[in-house]
Amino acid sequence: MSKREEIVELASGNPIKTLGGWGIRSEHAYIAAFASLGLVFLTWLVSRAKRDERSQSDRWGLFLGEWFVGLLALGVALRQEED
Repeated sequence: MSKREEIVELASGNPIKTLGGWGIRSEHAYIAAFASLGLVFLTWLVSRAKRDERSQSDRWGLFLGEWFVGLLALGVALRQEED
């Protein structure tokens, strides 16, 4: 199989299977999810210390909070693929 055929096969297949083929495991997604949760807490602490009227902490918290849920879902999907 040529390199081009391999790329086409990866692009047209299951994205979760592709991520697993690249060596990304469910543990990686779980670690990334909890790291993003830590970033949410850190941005909240920084914004409270800043006490600026134009603080972006709410927006950053919502943005990073969505990462948490998405990465957890990715971890679950990768776990099912591993079994």
